[in-house]
Amino acid sequence: MEYTFGTSIPGNIADATDTVTAALAAEGFGVLSTIDVAATLKAKIDVEIDPYIILGACNPGLANAAIAADAEVGALLPCNVVLRQEGGAVAVRVVDPAVLLGLVDADGVHEAGREAKAKLARVVESLSS
Repeated sequence: MEYTFGTSIPGNIADATDTVTAALAAEGFGVLSTIDVAATLKAKIDVEIDPYIILGACNPGLANAAIAADAEVGALLPCNVVLRQEGGAVAVRVVDPAVLLGLVDADGVHEAGREAKAKLARVVESLSS
């Protein structure tokens, strides 16, 4: 089962982080967290990997709707966006919120997941243009 979708954009991960953050904002998502996985692995276990960042993206209205439908859904939030440096390009992979929130047995959560997926698909489309 596919649980992510995305695209690849030219450039470096620092510039891509700014570009993706702006594209998320255009669809009503803020970035709640930025995790530098490469730096963490280097610091904690002295392993070096290519630049790898996880953005925790949240659309407040959709998060509120999902939490109102099932208070425990917060364990599945926010929507993670992974940025991986791959040579001269950055792979951008977005969790499919419809798949993830499909784990919950609540119609309001499913609707929020479908709406979030549509918005994130537009983010990916804008990055691909």
